[in-house]
Amino acid sequence: METNNQAHPFARLDPQTVLEALEHVGLYGDGRLLALNSYENRVYQVGMEEGPPVVVKFYRPKRWSDAAILEEHAFVAELADKEIPAVPPSSIDGRTLHEAAGYRFAVFPRRGGRAPELGDPATLEWIGRFIGRIHAVGAARPFEHRPVLDAQTFGREPYAWLRSHDFVPPELLATWSSVVEQALDGVARCYERAGDLPLLRLHGDCHGGNVLWTPDGPHFVDFDDSRMGPAVQDLWMLLSGDRQEMVGQMADVLAGYEDFCEFHPRQLYLVEALRTLRLIHYACWLAMRWDDPAFPAAFPWFNTQRYWQDRILELREQVALMDEPPLWRA
Repeated sequence: METNNQAHPFARLDPQTVLEALEHVGLYGDGRLLALNSYENRVYQVGMEEGPPVVVKFYRPKRWSDAAILEEHAFVAELADKEIPAVPPSSIDGRTLHEAAGYRFAVFPRRGGRAPELGDPATLEWIGRFIGRIHAVGAARPFEHRPVLDAQTFGREPYAWLRSHDFVPPELLATWSSVVEQALDGVARCYERAGDLPLLRLHGDCHGGNVLWTPDGPHFVDFDDSRMGPAVQDLWMLLSGDRQEMVGQMADVLAGYEDFCEFHPRQLYLVEALRTLRLIHYACWLAMRWDDPAFPAAFPWFNTQRYWQDRILELREQVALMDEPPLWRA
C-alpha cells in the first residue's frame, strides 16, 4: 500500500503557487480560485483572464509514479476518443502532466453537473450503459503501472499497516484484529465462490459523487483511483438501501451495462467482499494521511475510541452479510 513520508505535503500550495504553476504552462488566471472537494489531492477551479475557467489538480507527492499518472491520463483520453463521457486532462505543448514548485499537476476543462438520481431506474440503466462502454475499453489491455484491487492491496496490506502504526487503541486492538481476520476470511470465501474472473481497467471509485449528471446524461470524473479489478467494483457503489432495493438497483444497472459488456454473474459474490475491503482500506487511508492538516479538520471523528468501536460493529455485520446469497443468481 502506498505511503507518504512527507509531512504536510501541500503546506506550500497557496493561491500564488497555484497561479504561478498555471503561468508555467502558459495559462493566466484572473485571481479567482475555488477549492474543490478533494483530500487525496488538491483541486482548484481557476478563473482565466481569457476563456472559461479551468480545473487544476495537484497530485499528492509520492503517491503515484509519473508513469502511473500518465497511464490514467491515457485511459481517460482513450475513453473520450470513443465518445464516452469522461473528462481527460488538457494536452498543453503535447503533455498532460506538468511540474512546478515541486508539485506535479494537470489541467482539465471544467465540466459541471449535479448528483445523479440513483433511486431512478432509468438513471441507473443510463449510467450502466456508460460503465459497460468504459469496461469494454478497459478490457482491451491491462494497466502496466497501476496495481490490482484485491484482498491483498485493500485488505491484508492496510490491516498490517494499521497494526504496526498504533492507531487502534490498545484496549480494542485484540477485538478489532480478531474481527478483521474474520472479515478477511469471509472475503476469501467470497472470492472462492466467485472463481477465476477477468480483471480489467476500472474507474475504481465509481460512486455517485464521481458521476455528474447533465441534461445529456452522465459524465465520469476523477479516475485517480483507477486500477485493475473485477467489473463489479464499478457497480456496487451505486447501490443503497436494503437487500431488496439493491437487487432491483443492480438489475437496473445491468440492464444497461450488458448492452455493451458481458457481465459474469459470479461477480455478485464479491459485492459484500468489496464493500468489506473498502471499509478496511478507508480506515487505513485516513490513518496514513493524518499528518496532513486537512484530514483532522475534515474528519474530526476519526481515531477516537468511538470510531474504532463502530468499525468493529460494522465489520461484524459484514462478516454476516458475506455469507448471505448474492444479490442475484444466474
